[in-house]
This record gives sequence, C-alpha cells and structure tokens, in this order.
Amino acid sequence: MPEQNYPTYPLGPANGHTRSDGESQLSADELKRKKKIKMAIYIIKTPKFRLGNINFQSFESTTSFDLKFATQIRIKNSANWGSYKFKASNVTFQHQGQTLGTIDIEKGKVGWLSTIKRNVNVSLNSSAINVSNLELSNGVLTLNSVGRLNGKVAIMFIMKKKKATNMNCTIAFDVTAKNFKSLHCK
Repeated sequence: MPEQNYPTYPLGPANGHTRSDGESQLSADELKRKKKIKMAIYIIKTPKFRLGNINFQSFESTTSFDLKFATQIRIKNSANWGSYKFKASNVTFQHQGQTLGTIDIEKGKVGWLSTIKRNVNVSLNSSAINVSNLELSNGVLTLNSVGRLNGKVAIMFIMKKKKATNMNCTIAFDVTAKNFKSLHCK
C-alpha cells in the first residue's frame, strides 16, 4: 500500500486553552472570581447586635415617669474569620411604638471571632409621649429597643462584604418592686 501524505495541523496549546488571544483566559479568571464571591457569600455570617446585662438604677413616677438603667451594647462577630467594621448608629427605646429616647453608638471594629461590649447609661422620660397611652400591665413596664448597624466584614484581608445587623429587644421592668425583670432579643 502506498504511503499517503495527509496535511498535519498543530495540536491546541498545552495549557488547555483553545484560543491564544487571551479571551479564554479572561473568562476563566472571571469564572474563578465569581466562584470566590459565591463562596464568600456562604462563609460570611451576619454579626449579632444585642443588649446585655441591664442594671436597674431608678424609676420615678408622677404624671410621667423617669427611668434610668445601665446596660451593655454587644456586637458579636464570633462566626466570621474576618473583622467587622461598622458605621456610627443609634439605639432607640420605645414604649408602644412611641420613642422615649435614643443612645448613640460610635463607629468601631469587632475583631474576627470576637465580641465587643460597650457600657452605656440610659435615661428615659415619658414626658415626650402621650401619657394616657402608658401601659403598665400588672405593674410591668415593657420597652422595645431597636437599632441597625451597617458595616463590612473583611475575610482574611482578601474580600469585603457589606453586612447590616438589626437589634430588636424587649425589656420588662417591674415598677412596683422597682427592678429589672427580663430581656429578650431576636
């Protein structure tokens, strides 16, 4: 049988890319970036923003009331392998949806796998609300504290992801015994 000469064509590049103009490399890099972003979304957890350790100081009532207590603002970042930097914000204390007072929270940073606690003194006065709506069920005054922190979690100095966390706590004070009764945060 006679030997036939067929034309030969070069094989594709050894790096696995079929094009040499860089377009395939760009799409592969883009794919890797998107995979990293998806992975970060699953890895980055929302920090927790709560009240803690309430120390009742005083309660005085005539036609309105004055309430004073000390508490902690806790920002817990124990689920992330990166720090959480947050902007300045505030916490609002309410009774039946009416604002009694606010406290400011300075901007700050929570380290990775840690919690920061800030001690604050709270002084609330009901003169700003409609006193006829003041509800003391069985001598218990129930307040809500709400707030929102906006910030970013930085994972291992590589990637940053915006994360906002909300506070929604219910505090009960026994006004007849003049002491703190309970605290529940969602």
